[in-house]
Amino acid sequence: MSENAETPAAAHADWRPPPGSWASSAARRRNMQAIRNRDTKPEWLIRRLVHAQGLRYRVAAKPLPGLRRTADLVFRPAKVAVFIDGCYWHGCPEHYVPPRTNSGYWSDKVARNMARDRDTDQRLTEAGWIVLRFWEHEPSEACAARIAAEVESRRSSLHSKQRDS
Repeated sequence: MSENAETPAAAHADWRPPPGSWASSAARRRNMQAIRNRDTKPEWLIRRLVHAQGLRYRVAAKPLPGLRRTADLVFRPAKVAVFIDGCYWHGCPEHYVPPRTNSGYWSDKVARNMARDRDTDQRLTEAGWIVLRFWEHEPSEACAARIAAEVESRRSSLHSKQRDS
């Protein structure tokens, strides 16, 4: 090893968070950056079950063009938007545990996520969409069955309206 090379322990000891960073340590920063924001295991399982029922959808798509938010599954003609929310990031009443490190930042972040979720629900509902939200811990089979039932119901009502016209 050269004289100027730092050992890994020394590099972590001298680590400082970037200005305005939420990271309390280099290890925490790496861990949090590795968390996926799409294609999570719960999403993947539900998508697979919905697809097996013959339903087709868009993944990680914007339901409304002017809305800077994406739903996990979007059924555009039926106007159904599906969100599979992570228990930590969206404040699950059963599983959310307040953070012990940098709690002010993370608690505020989760509160902002929850407020944004309510705003998204309201905007989509006002635009005539059905919003389905599921927690990551809910049984995938039950979620897929509810999604399929809602999409089929919406499609049936669209077809009957078209026939009546």
